Amino acid sequence: MNATEPTPTPGSSATEAQPSAPGTTPTRQPRNPLHGVTLEAMVVALADYFGWEELGRQIPIRCFQIDPSVGSSLKFLRKTPWAREKVESLYLFMLRDQRRNARD
Repeated sequence: MNATEPTPTPGSSATEAQPSAPGTTPTRQPRNPLHGVTLEAMVVALADYFGWEELGRQIPIRCFQIDPSVGSSLKFLRKTPWAREKVESLYLFMLRDQRRNARD
């Protein structure tokens, strides 16, 4: 065994999967509507639902207002946590609104 390999504890092997620590998030999140949704999918869905002009009014950032595109929006949102939170929040609102409209 070399120095970079983990030392197995008594009663276990080095290849045995370790149990996750209490309080950690499980891999599957069936109740989280954002789980598995990429930022690109959110931006595309919002642009389709609201249109770029309304999206720029809802979230007043330049990448939505001046010559908007998915690429420029993703570049900005990946670097700006507060703007990404606004996009995620509006995306959740859109999902709720779509569910409400589907019931009517």
